[in-house]
Amino acid sequence: MSTTLTSKGQVTIPKQIRDALNLEPGCAVDFAVNREGDVVVHKVGAKSSRKPDRFESARGKADIKWRTDDLMALLRGKS
Repeated sequence: MSTTLTSKGQVTIPKQIRDALNLEPGCAVDFAVNREGDVVVHKVGAKSSRKPDRFESARGKADIKWRTDDLMALLRGKS
């Protein structure tokens, strides 16, 4: 399994590796080089160990189901 290094020094972790480590966007990873010179990737912690998203507690809490047109009219001050 190989990947290409970008001009910014970034690589995409192959899906098979992401699945094996149960990595999701926002997961912290740690890189190390072992005695044989192999790079080892470790999952640092759960997604919850990152800085909390200030909107996370509000997601999915709306009691009213707005239609887009109605919401846009309300926000724009149109009746």
